[in-house]
Amino acid sequence: MTTLRLATFNVENLFARWRFKADVDPATANTRGWIVDQTRFEELGVDDKAITEAAVQELRADVLCLQEVENVDTLKHFRAQALGGRSEYPYVAGVDGNDPRLIDVAVLSKLPITRIRSYQHLMDPASPAAALFSRDCLEVDIEVEVNPQQTTSVTLFVNHFKSMLGGRAQTRGKRERQAKKVMDIVTDRFGHEAPGDHPFVVLGDLNDYLEPDGDGSSGIDQLVTWGQIENVVSRLPEEDQWTHYLDDAG
Repeated sequence: MTTLRLATFNVENLFARWRFKADVDPATANTRGWIVDQTRFEELGVDDKAITEAAVQELRADVLCLQEVENVDTLKHFRAQALGGRSEYPYVAGVDGNDPRLIDVAVLSKLPITRIRSYQHLMDPASPAAALFSRDCLEVDIEVEVNPQQTTSVTLFVNHFKSMLGGRAQTRGKRERQAKKVMDIVTDRFGHEAPGDHPFVVLGDLNDYLEPDGDGSSGIDQLVTWGQIENVVSRLPEEDQWTHYLDDAG
């Protein structure tokens, strides 16, 4: 039996950016070239990248789906510095998306990536001048060996939905439209009768939870409870069904 270990992880601003020191004008900092004994800037997120490195290595995933990656070149640099390089994850997929902070979804894979499709061009029916997907819904086909004579393809739909910044109720509609479009994309690819008969996975940071609260209902429940997919989180013990933890003790 073939197994495929998939992981999804929001790496929180995996950037290749720098912060100039005080009293340094970035526009003129390089007018004299490099001064070897004077560093005028520092790399952003060094400590965060070390934490990300430890978390990703612990996952030991065959295919790693990421959110908040600046671009493919930044991801390749992180792969080289933290994950063992190309020999560990030979295959990379990513397309520049819609986020104004330039954070994209991307994929690192030990297995061949045979097809990539972006949906970042789709427009929001509720606001035709705006993009529907806050980042993208990145469709990626992974080639998986069933046995030495046979391979199959597993399709991933990697997402990073609209955040709750501004309020859960105020942003719910955007997530609902994004979730509905992901379902449409799946059925367009695999048919309307029984798309769940095909090997695909919808994953990523959906930026909501299923439980209603004082801010109303979920914006992703139609997708997560769709009869053509299984919410694998529900396989876990209830106390382990969480994706982030905030310690308010301090």
